[in-house]
Amino acid sequence: MFTQSFEELSIKTNGIKLIKITEKILNFINRSKIANGILNISILHTSASLIIQENADEDVQKDILNFYEKLVPMDEDLYIHNTEGKDDMPAHIKSSLTNSNLTLSINNNKLVLGTWQGIYLFEHRIEQQIRKVFLHIIGEK
Repeated sequence: MFTQSFEELSIKTNGIKLIKITEKILNFINRSKIANGILNISILHTSASLIIQENADEDVQKDILNFYEKLVPMDEDLYIHNTEGKDDMPAHIKSSLTNSNLTLSINNNKLVLGTWQGIYLFEHRIEQQIRKVFLHIIGEK
């Protein structure tokens, strides 16, 4: 029998960084008791995103942040839209280059991720934010 569950996570951020949310997602999967199915993860914002990335070496996260800082600089002269500050348009561009949704499999009560993979909220704004991440799982118990 197929069933589904929903949950919305609230995640407080403080500056541009990668925030590992894998454990929060694993807890939701365990509570759902779905053994085999599909999990969809959606971030409900246009200035933050979701990524799957290396979870063992923090230098990877630093390099990703440095890469995006160079790729999309916070230079107000480059953008028309800067209503909320110098990070406003760069945040929107970064989120358009990454993911607003991730879909992953659940197999035999396990989230299907590689050994060194973790799920991250990628915050693109400088100021503190409360981010909403919506989880939807469907499958069989």
